[in-house]
Amino acid sequence: MKRGLLLIDRGSREREASEELETICKEVKKKGGYAFAEYCFLEVTLPYIDDGMKKCLKSDIDALTIVPYFLYPGKKVKAAVTEAMKYQSSTNVKFLVTKPMSMHMTLVKLVQSRIKSALDKGGVSLPDNKIDVLVIGHGSKDPNAKMSIQYIVGELSNTYRNVDYCFLEIEEPNIEQGIQACKEKNPEVLVVVFYFLHEGAHVKTDINADLRPALEKHNLNKVLITQHIGADQKMIDLIIERAQEVET
Repeated sequence: MKRGLLLIDRGSREREASEELETICKEVKKKGGYAFAEYCFLEVTLPYIDDGMKKCLKSDIDALTIVPYFLYPGKKVKAAVTEAMKYQSSTNVKFLVTKPMSMHMTLVKLVQSRIKSALDKGGVSLPDNKIDVLVIGHGSKDPNAKMSIQYIVGELSNTYRNVDYCFLEIEEPNIEQGIQACKEKNPEVLVVVFYFLHEGAHVKTDINADLRPALEKHNLNKVLITQHIGADQKMIDLIIERAQEVET
């Protein structure tokens, strides 16, 4: 059986986001044994879902695995899947849809890896139970999205002294409130996790516009900031695992 795979991402105009997706697709194709692995965007910029689906269905495949490449379940995921599935009635290619990239221990391990890298870069050698963590997510009106980040925070809480979360937009606690809550716990070292898939405008600009003044206001002892998730091998393995869940 010839299989193809299509990642549906939310969308970003930043060049780095497309570069990361190109790297991910290349590795998923090779490691997963697919005839091809492509990506498209729900919104913001080309290629849109319409472009991605048409390109995939021009290929000689028997099945297409559609991967909603989102960190949170919710309305965006539903919109992406609904748009892609419109093409099922006009093709004999079998469509398979995976779960989004949420509620999985791989994400916890990936965040821990990002935290460790930030600590190493900052020259911090304290044990994990002396480290405080603040996870910054995007924010969503969908309650399932909050459950997803709470899952990450709950698992991290088994390792670090204190773990909190806040959101860039849409819902509270916002970033200033998140930093204030961390300050009240008097951390020796605070690691701020950018829980975002890509180095898009949110990571490059939007978060720092709120984070920097909040840090200046509350004057914490030592603050380290992690990289975003990016084209990490753990993420590639998670995509393949999600795909295999529906393919088998």
